[in-house]
Amino acid sequence: MGTSFINKDFGIDLGTANTLVYVKGKGITVRESSYVAKNNYSGEIVAVGDEAKRMIGRTPENISIIRPMKDGVIADFHTTAAMMNYYIRKVVNTKSLFNRKPKVIVGVPSGITMVEERAVLDATRQAGAKEVYTISEPFAAAIGAGLPVWEPTGSMIVDIGGGTTEVSIISLGGTVTSRSLRMAGDQMDHQIVQYIRKKYGLLIGDSTAEKLKLELASARKTEENDMMKIKGRDLVTGLPHTISVSNEELVDAIRSIINRIVEAVKQAMEEAPPELSSDIVERGIMLTGGGAKLLYLDEVISEEVDIPVSVSDHPLDCVAVGTGRALEKIDYFKNTPNVSERNIES
Repeated sequence: MGTSFINKDFGIDLGTANTLVYVKGKGITVRESSYVAKNNYSGEIVAVGDEAKRMIGRTPENISIIRPMKDGVIADFHTTAAMMNYYIRKVVNTKSLFNRKPKVIVGVPSGITMVEERAVLDATRQAGAKEVYTISEPFAAAIGAGLPVWEPTGSMIVDIGGGTTEVSIISLGGTVTSRSLRMAGDQMDHQIVQYIRKKYGLLIGDSTAEKLKLELASARKTEENDMMKIKGRDLVTGLPHTISVSNEELVDAIRSIINRIVEAVKQAMEEAPPELSSDIVERGIMLTGGGAKLLYLDEVISEEVDIPVSVSDHPLDCVAVGTGRALEKIDYFKNTPNVSERNIES
């Protein structure tokens, strides 16, 4: 990458689990985990992104692995700023940061508070941006998924990320109604860890839980009811132990989260004006985010609300692509706040 990148503007999907950077005119150029390895004594950043994630469970006592984002918002301001600085420098590939500091649009949860939004703006400026604007993640996801967000028709998006599930109805370039549920992929991992601990007395790590979620879990039981062997630490003996876990068990483990997501969809539909409701019944609901890849989730939601549900072709990229395309309408975001009404659920 040459100096032609220096004058490019950016869209950033600053997610709880992953960070993606979209460069105007180039597309997604950075796709890494939202992890930072930090020296506990000096405060020095040792590693960022995928490199830091690979260190989980393998670090000496002087190094901690931090996820500076929690539930889609900044939990550790200085570490987040350092992480963003790293990603932007990686895109620019130059030691002197910018000849012309870029304009940046950052995707944030629709339920973000004013204080949390200010932290995102400040961290992005500290990382080297000149102008920073926020866009709600479901609105960005809808743009990225190719929905007609600027037209006078209702579009419904369900964006299931690592920290938050965003359910929004969008029309005429704005959010009509929204539910922000701080329960998504990370909470599924947590529920799997707790289930295995309670049923088998076995302690497993987050990475093992994530693997179970990605490779074996589903929103309802599969016909095959596949099994997977996993290793963990027996809580009684303290020794390593191997067990086999079934698909049906994982369905039970995450059922409460699936039910909450379905309930959020129903509530958003109940709050929608009748004209937009009829649009959604006709057009269907779009799923985006990593959670959208959960097997049978689209079918389960569709059966519960009696509306067609589809999964975006590239669900993990939708928010990042949406922030990038939003750069083309930068004046709109200067004059119109697109972080919707602040409706947060825990």
